[in-house]
Amino acid sequence: MSSWSGGTNKNTSNLFGQILFLLEISNCGVGDSMESWPTSKSLIRNSRFTLREPGTTAPDPGEHTACHPARFDKLIRQIVSALHWKEPSDGEEGGDPEMTQQDTAPAPEPANKTKQPTECFLTQPKKTKEEARKTRKWKKKKISDILAKSEPKPGSPGDLQQLVKDHYSGRRSVIELEELNLPDSCFLKANDLTHSLSSYLKEICPKWVKLRKTHGEKKSVLMLILCSSAVRALDLIRSLTAFKGDAKVMKLFAKHIKVQEQVKLLEKRVIHLGVGTPGRIKELVKQDGLNLNPLKFLVFDWNWRDQKLRRMMDIPEIRKEVFELLDMGVFSLCKSESLKLGLF
Repeated sequence: MSSWSGGTNKNTSNLFGQILFLLEISNCGVGDSMESWPTSKSLIRNSRFTLREPGTTAPDPGEHTACHPARFDKLIRQIVSALHWKEPSDGEEGGDPEMTQQDTAPAPEPANKTKQPTECFLTQPKKTKEEARKTRKWKKKKISDILAKSEPKPGSPGDLQQLVKDHYSGRRSVIELEELNLPDSCFLKANDLTHSLSSYLKEICPKWVKLRKTHGEKKSVLMLILCSSAVRALDLIRSLTAFKGDAKVMKLFAKHIKVQEQVKLLEKRVIHLGVGTPGRIKELVKQDGLNLNPLKFLVFDWNWRDQKLRRMMDIPEIRKEVFELLDMGVFSLCKSESLKLGLF
């Protein structure tokens, strides 16, 4: 017997029972294999279907009439096609060549029957540890992350010398670089992180009172303190109370103060000490509002760090302005030993 591959609905089950009933009463040789057919005996018992030739009289109720061979063969082929029978292979025993399945397309569904939408869920495969490491975005290290893990180290004259060499190495010749080497005698003692600004200035300039009394030249200062911002400049000015005495201090930064106003103040008054940013001081020198020749002390706010743990020389914009200011006669003043450099 051929193997059965498809399921049956109610209509095909009834039709299947009818054909089994016809097979039994027609002595077609399959009555002995009825138990192997995939249907219930109730369908066979309830089947009341007979076939007769056209023109013959109907039999009495309950009487079974043998079907015509041609119509019986046609009915067999219809039921086999509806139930999707598979053709037996050559090696299978008990195969019936007349009951093999023909290659037929499945019956189309009715047009009025709408298909229910189906949901499709895509599941992503789990990544292994190696793949997760490859796809992990590389995070660039910031200077604040590096400095947060390092202990604070006070600046030294060698640090400034190295920055000068790195800045001018690709812009100057070998001979010009040698001329930029600052002598050790022009450097004052650096802050060891134990001093306040007033105590440090008292140590490097013990004769400050005498110097400020003898200074009477306008458009110049005796001491310049370079810092990174206007806010930091105000903090430094407030911390100068114990050192400055009667000296005149001027704010030399760009916040809320125009260059021309600062130039007029320098022309009218004698200023002993200036605190500001290198950008504004450079602009004053360029506009001839500030003369650097009487300058005796140039102090860098070297060790202080901002919220991002950056020092003044760690900020590229500030570092560039510092070297531009040093090119405006500071190097020559240091070599003549008339100007001293301090790292606070």
